[in-house]
Amino acid sequence: MTTRLVLASNNAKKLAELQALFAPLGVELVTQGSLGIPEAEEPFDSFVENSLTKARHAAKLSGLPALADDSGLAVEALGGAPGVLSARYATLFGQPKSDADNNRVLLEQMAHLSEPAQRAARFVCSLVAVRSATDPEPLIAMGRWQGQILPALAGEGGFGYDPLMFIPSLGQSVAQLSAAQKNALSHRALAAADLVQQMREVWHLG
Repeated sequence: MTTRLVLASNNAKKLAELQALFAPLGVELVTQGSLGIPEAEEPFDSFVENSLTKARHAAKLSGLPALADDSGLAVEALGGAPGVLSARYATLFGQPKSDADNNRVLLEQMAHLSEPAQRAARFVCSLVAVRSATDPEPLIAMGRWQGQILPALAGEGGFGYDPLMFIPSLGQSVAQLSAAQKNALSHRALAAADLVQQMREVWHLG
């Protein structure tokens, strides 16, 4: 029987990525929005604390096991920003919350940094799975993907900061990669591979 997990997100592109990454377990992910669950507050300064909060919130209101992803971009020259505020970075500068505005604001904040070494960045992903809202043993996985911030957008794929994140070893931005390439290499893929293994061993799935 297929195990249903509520995904503590309403991002359709994130749902598609995670559904593919967790396919080996035979689980079905459903968004919290489809179950009428509002988004949780994300008051913490770390990805892992926010993802755990979101997972417990979704599990409590759905009665289902829950999976939560908290991910973002950390730019070294900006002290790790946008960090946990990646999804709403533009709002810190009085701009609307959107991928396009986030990317534009990031480019503005980095306009004075011209050398590739000054534009070092990484995508970070924290994935957390809980069997219930009070699960005493949440499964936690982290993934990181190193790259550099481009001076202009490149590529049409992906979402978020993908058009600005250049992977030197591939010679392409993340937005220029195929879905299969991204799902094999990304920060989310690395975290998912770890979490899938934990779910096999601890939850006996797959």
